[in-house]
Amino acid sequence: MSLSRKDFFRQGIFSLGETLLKVSETALNIHELPGSPPAGFDPATEPVPDENMIAKADNQHCLAKGCGCFSCVERCEYEAIKLIPGTGICIDEALCTGCGSCEYICPVEPKAVVLIPRQ
Repeated sequence: MSLSRKDFFRQGIFSLGETLLKVSETALNIHELPGSPPAGFDPATEPVPDENMIAKADNQHCLAKGCGCFSCVERCEYEAIKLIPGTGICIDEALCTGCGSCEYICPVEPKAVVLIPRQ
């Protein structure tokens, strides 16, 4: 089979266009990426702060120690959650308001951040 130079370049550009479309479709599916709100996210049902509760990290299940999930760190308005590379996350009890946003946004099951009663 012989292709002319014109046909060769036409097919190359067509395949490049197909690849770009596939990449753009994947990029538009941002709800599947770590750190984005979970399926069924409804801001109206988001937990409200409770001063009697505090967040506790379970770094055994936390994705932040390995793959770079920063959903709870980015979500915490009070900057109570800090990332410790290779270990996971650490929660500053003095800054934590017990709002539960970190637990709500955590993408893993069982949750890597849970609310417990403040001592």
